[in-house]
Parts: sequence; C-alpha cells; structure tokens
Amino acid sequence: MSLAKLSTRSRTKKLGVVSFRTPLNAAVAAAAHCPHNFSMKIFVSLLVTASFLMGVYLLYLKKIPTAAEGTVSTQAISITGVRMDLLQIAKAERSAIGVDGHCMSMDELLTSGSMSMSRPERDGYSYTVECSGNDFTATARHAPAPAGSPFRYPNMVIDQSMQVRELP
Repeated sequence: MSLAKLSTRSRTKKLGVVSFRTPLNAAVAAAAHCPHNFSMKIFVSLLVTASFLMGVYLLYLKKIPTAAEGTVSTQAISITGVRMDLLQIAKAERSAIGVDGHCMSMDELLTSGSMSMSRPERDGYSYTVECSGNDFTATARHAPAPAGSPFRYPNMVIDQSMQVRELP
C-alpha cells in the first residue's frame, strides 16, 4: 500500500470515528432527562404549598382577634351570639315601651313573639331583664369558669342606650 492510500484511509477512519461518535453523544445528551426529576418537582411543589398553607393557618386562624379580652378564639362565636341576643332583647324592650308604654319581663318578650329567640339562654349564658318604669337592663350571665381554666366567660349587660358592656 502506498503512503497516500494509508494516510487517506486513516483520515477516513478518524473522520468516521469522530462523526460516528458525535451523533451518539449528542443523542445521549439530548435524552439525558431523568424521569424521576418530574416526580421530585411535584413533591417539592406539594411540600412548599403545604408549608405555605400551614403558615397561613398558624398566622391567621390562631391569631384571630377575640370578642373579649382574655377569651380564646373558640369562644368568639358564642360571645358574639350573646351580644346579638342582648341587642335583640333591647330592641324588643324599646319597641314594647314605645307601643305598650311599659317594660316587659323576659318571659313576656318570649311569648309575645317580638324576638326570634325561643328560650332565655345560649351556650351556658342565661338572660334576665330588670324593669324600672320605662328603663330596662338586660343581663347575660354565665357560671364562672373552673380555676386554672383558659376560658373566661364575661357577664354582659345592655340598657336603653343600646350599648353592650361587660360587668366587672
């Protein structure tokens, strides 16, 4: 064999090897995505979302302002209901004084149908009405909480001024 043929043959071989390996490497590099990366991305996304929702729960729901100082947030609904009941009693009393000219007792208010309440109590609170001429005072009282309990049950009162206040 001549030197020219040998040199051409080795160049062809080298070119063939290089051109043969380059597409193979390119194909391997292009298909190098791992199928586990997609599921890991989903897992991390779910973890971040769960962490965010837990943060919202802890910051928002646990820090809800209470209806009265010293009460826990689970009592807020009950205390708000008691305040609404006292306002309803006061409105019925003002209406009774305006129409009938005298104050009514709690039983008379319930039987007259001037309120949507059906009983003089809610969640451990009992309602009473005291009349003095055309003046009235409606009171909501709850039994005191046991010693060391985190719960506080404020006693509340409303009069003709239509302002709900806590009793000391």
